[in-house]
Amino acid sequence: MNNHYGCVKTKQQMADEFGICRKTFNKLLVRKNIKLDRGLISPKDQMIIYNELGIPALVEKLHFAPKVSR
Repeated sequence: MNNHYGCVKTKQQMADEFGICRKTFNKLLVRKNIKLDRGLISPKDQMIIYNELGIPALVEKLHFAPKVSR
């Protein structure tokens, strides 16, 4: 998976991060009243989604883990 913090993502990529299918991801967005434009999800919208649904463990591990100095 080649997702980088600050890059646009598809709904499928975000659903994969949460470990759910795209249809379930869409249902969660509707339940949380998160409205997205068609197409790619901007980093700003991604942060809104993470604030509402939580940050998936995979994303947290990849992007928010402290950097190890050698």
